[in-house]
Amino acid sequence: MTTTYETTAAETDLSDLDLFVDGPPWAAFDALRHDDPCHWNPERSPNHGFWSLTRHHDIVVTARDEETFSSEVGAVGLEELDADQLDIRRSMLETDGARHFALRRLLQRDFSARALAQYETFLRGLTATTLDAALPKRDFDFVREVSADFPIRVLCRLLGVPDERAGQLIAWGNRMVGNTDPDEADVLLGSPESEPYRNLPFRSPAALEVFAYGDELARQRRGGDGDDLVSKLVNRVPEDGEPLSERDFHNYFLLLVVAGNETTRHTISHSMKALIDFPDAFALLKERPELLPNAVEEMLRWASPVYHFRRTATRDVELHGPGRRQGRAVVGLGQPRRVGVRRPVPLRRAAGRPRAHGVRQGRPAPVPGQPAGPDGDPDHVRGDPRAGRLGRADRSGASGPQQLRQRHQGVPGPHRRPLTSGARRRSRYAERVRCRSCPDFSG
Repeated sequence: MTTTYETTAAETDLSDLDLFVDGPPWAAFDALRHDDPCHWNPERSPNHGFWSLTRHHDIVVTARDEETFSSEVGAVGLEELDADQLDIRRSMLETDGARHFALRRLLQRDFSARALAQYETFLRGLTATTLDAALPKRDFDFVREVSADFPIRVLCRLLGVPDERAGQLIAWGNRMVGNTDPDEADVLLGSPESEPYRNLPFRSPAALEVFAYGDELARQRRGGDGDDLVSKLVNRVPEDGEPLSERDFHNYFLLLVVAGNETTRHTISHSMKALIDFPDAFALLKERPELLPNAVEEMLRWASPVYHFRRTATRDVELHGPGRRQGRAVVGLGQPRRVGVRRPVPLRRAAGRPRAHGVRQGRPAPVPGQPAGPDGDPDHVRGDPRAGRLGRADRSGASGPQQLRQRHQGVPGPHRRPLTSGARRRSRYAERVRCRSCPDFSG
């Protein structure tokens, strides 16, 4: 049987940001995976083009073979950087080998399941407070009031900064990651106005503000015995014996701010929309709350808050034919639902399977959005039956104003998502949580 697609692989230009404005371009992804799984995508100058991989096996192979497919040689984004930019901007994500693992392990223990268990009461209380503030309004913006608010307050707790800083952390993340979106960016990536900021992450002046705030926190906590992430960054030495330089600290702190903000927010937003779009899966989880741990894993695959990570070939290599040359960018595309899985799986059935077989883009890394376990895989997040309180958000919001999306093909997500809640009265869950001895939720 011959499959006909709405577009062809030859017509697909993954560097065209408008291709992603209305959501993932499924037809283009299907055509690439079926007809041209290692697709050469030309780009406008000064970039030189890249190979895009759209099959599960190929993405896994390139992600695991850092000697052939490097993160350090050409960084992990589509922007092509010169040697100075690569050196100045290098974070944990743009390292290979022993240095990568030394930087990763610097905070890895702090994101283990055992370490995060101490935050259980805080997280339950924050969940209750966030939902109790949003659901009684009936009409509310889910992105702003739930999916953005919750992870940034967790990040504030982990960094040891006051909640009053939450709005500023969100704004910094939006300005940096949205560097191709005129509604978000201070200066657009690749524009003449961005040239003075070429050595900054995302070419964004917001990075200077993040660095300055990180320096202020570091001065306060260096030499102390604080338990927050900033204190540990400035007072620990990586296991390879090479201390963090000022530049290392800047880039690590900025990575925490972005990763703890953008990706977690978009995962929550996309997951909620999926449950609205697939009410049978929503009903299944409410009927069988014991499936929630598996559903969390499935939502990480389904949401796919990061669409791609770049590797650069360090030698000539054959992959679906000859011509993959040393020095060329190889971009693994981990699109949700289709490309990032071995086979398409309906959301209802996937929620109940033992383990999601998807590709969640990026190295397993010690960041709030995706804690890394000792085996290199993200720790399983324990679902809780009481998370079913979101069942009060009915489908009526789906016919309201359309969600607005970022003009970005790397870390895509909605600006807003209006919803209508079916809640009629305040839940008593928050009151039960606050009865515990938790100083953060004392009344």
